[in-house]
Amino acid sequence: MRVGLIAPPWTPIPPPLYGGIELVVDQLARGIQAAGHEVLLYTTGDSTCPVPMQWVLPEAEGMRIGMAVPEMHHALAAYEAVQDCDIVHDHTIFGPFHAEHYPNLPVVTTIHGPFNADLTFLYERFADRVPVIAISHAQRRAAPHIPVARVIHHGVDASQFPVGDGLGDQDGPYVLFLGRMAADKGAHRAITAARKAGLRILLAAKMREAGERQFFAEEVEPLLGDDAVYLGEVSHERKLELLAGASALVFPIRWNEPFGMVMIEAMACGTPVIAYPEGAAPEVVDDGTTGFLCDSEEEMAEAIGRIGDIRREDCRRSVETYFSTERMVAEHIELFETLRR
Repeated sequence: MRVGLIAPPWTPIPPPLYGGIELVVDQLARGIQAAGHEVLLYTTGDSTCPVPMQWVLPEAEGMRIGMAVPEMHHALAAYEAVQDCDIVHDHTIFGPFHAEHYPNLPVVTTIHGPFNADLTFLYERFADRVPVIAISHAQRRAAPHIPVARVIHHGVDASQFPVGDGLGDQDGPYVLFLGRMAADKGAHRAITAARKAGLRILLAAKMREAGERQFFAEEVEPLLGDDAVYLGEVSHERKLELLAGASALVFPIRWNEPFGMVMIEAMACGTPVIAYPEGAAPEVVDDGTTGFLCDSEEEMAEAIGRIGDIRREDCRRSVETYFSTERMVAEHIELFETLRR
């Protein structure tokens, strides 16, 4: 089977910094090829994924993320490149609308964002023509009237993640916040919970957009100190070091997070996850086994104090078994084989 993968044009594949969608596309491209299928990845010219690639944009359009013109340019060229594939897996927003111009080309798309009003309006327009993959049951429940071909949880290659001891760094143990600098991600709540628990917290977060900078200045920066340090946006290699050394990942989201790749990345390093039971967190965290699900900052602080009850080998095992690249890839291939018939 020849599979065309169309990545978004905002970040190279794999991403050098923040990029959950791009990490998934990278894992799919490598995994599908390793499973014996041909892969054509349509991405940007600065990508380094070790599969056959094509592009029209020489560099990722990170400074124009979300703008219509670069994505349309990218997607229009992508469909010309992948029209000889047996099936196309499109990860863009615009692409599935253009797919109707290729009636003999099987196309499937993954929705990576939440079914908010805008995305629900868009997916209602083509979900009957282009099968939709959801990445969690929580995501799917937000728009039950939209047909979903299959729910497929993300996975990672555990062998690429170092197993840490959780003992911290040269300054001692710490818990970690990793994500976007946004209110719904909860960096301010993570600081409060760690401080209540009396444990240092390190924060590594994307902060590029105006709203992210404003949130940081108003809600996070006033809370920083010797026990709460913002590291900026870190490289993939530094992220792995931080995850492996952390006693726990603090994940205090207050929104319907469609998945949350950082949770399985933490568990791949043997690091437990302390999260609010929102979005897909209850589908990822096995409460009491791979972390704790908490309802308040006070409960999070208490859970940080009990993190020694979690066995790091159980966290790692959950990724080596269910949250693996192999399982994710196998479920996609199974769906692709069905759709191309």
